[in-house]
Amino acid sequence: MRRSRVAGLLLAAGRGARLGTPKALVEYEGERLVERGVRLLEEGGCHPVVVVLGAATVQVRGAVVVRNPGWESGMGSSLRVGLAALPPEAEAVVIALVDQPLIRPAAVRELIASGARLAVATYGGRRRNPVLVSRRDFAGVAELATGDVGARAFMRARPELVTEVPCDGLGDPADIDTPADLALLDPQAAAPLQPE
Repeated sequence: MRRSRVAGLLLAAGRGARLGTPKALVEYEGERLVERGVRLLEEGGCHPVVVVLGAATVQVRGAVVVRNPGWESGMGSSLRVGLAALPPEAEAVVIALVDQPLIRPAAVRELIASGARLAVATYGGRRRNPVLVSRRDFAGVAELATGDVGARAFMRARPELVTEVPCDGLGDPADIDTPADLALLDPQAAAPLQPE
């Protein structure tokens, strides 16, 4: 697949209940996580980048922003909204989560370079994010994405389609779920930003 045909999709709709604020608004190294996620996908070779928001409203430069009115039902609904918003010329999409700021663009480039129909980044042999999905599987992924389950359900249902792409050394898939998680990554950020 040509890089110009691979879109990016950043899921950033959640409330961040355990963190105390929507993760999209949290700052890490002077940059909001939503902006960092867009940069990850852009620098990884994705265009355009679609961001799905829900609990927070924020301007995001360089991205197509769509709102998930059903964001409270979980990540699955945000994935469905995001897939539906992708342009028809996108042959594939790389899906990333807003709360993993240590993943580097090189991981996205590796997924794209794999040429796979369905690819997942692995770290230490464990499947994490990001994930690449070809257009032919958009409908199947959307159908099985419910609650807080995203593309993982489709990968489990069709294991023969999955290509694992080792991304060791290309970032860390650690999530920011709590203030303690954020403090571990950035001691200056003992408390998250409050919503605007």
